[in-house]
Amino acid sequence: MPNQTRVTKVLATLLASMTIGAIILMALGHHPPSAGPFSLWTYYRLDPVQKAISSRAAQSPDRWNRIEIYYSGTKSGNIEQLASRSGLASPDDVNFHFCLCNGSGGEDGQIQATEKWNRQWPLIPGPTWYGTSQTIRICLIADGKTTHLTDCQIKRIETLLDGLCRKFRIRPESIYYPSDWR
Repeated sequence: MPNQTRVTKVLATLLASMTIGAIILMALGHHPPSAGPFSLWTYYRLDPVQKAISSRAAQSPDRWNRIEIYYSGTKSGNIEQLASRSGLASPDDVNFHFCLCNGSGGEDGQIQATEKWNRQWPLIPGPTWYGTSQTIRICLIADGKTTHLTDCQIKRIETLLDGLCRKFRIRPESIYYPSDWR
């Protein structure tokens, strides 16, 4: 009999703590408490990297052979904002394949594929880029000096690079990072 009373008290306490926890989470809404340096909730609510890698055009494993990563030089933005800052008529005219947002202008860790990627088009060499027609170019929203990559951006770029390297058989030594890469 005393054991049954103890079980009842434990179950009642458990029920009360679960109810209080649920009320707190509902009050927070879509603003969860910080889970330390990296929140899995934030990571898993984003679209899968495989969705970003896919495109409307056919993808040949030999189409791409290197990857270049660079900073946008801005503190915030997304494809549309970068296009308008550059004076481009359309976001379709940006000269990179992927944009990785930092939470200011797009969701933290959000990977945006450009129209050039969706059509599997090469980039146009210019004053700030001299890559080849087989280079995948990734723009990270950060300036690399005062605005650094977020933890979510770091995890997402690692996953994106892994997916691209596997799909297109790109060797890790063919990935070019910014000079001040962490």
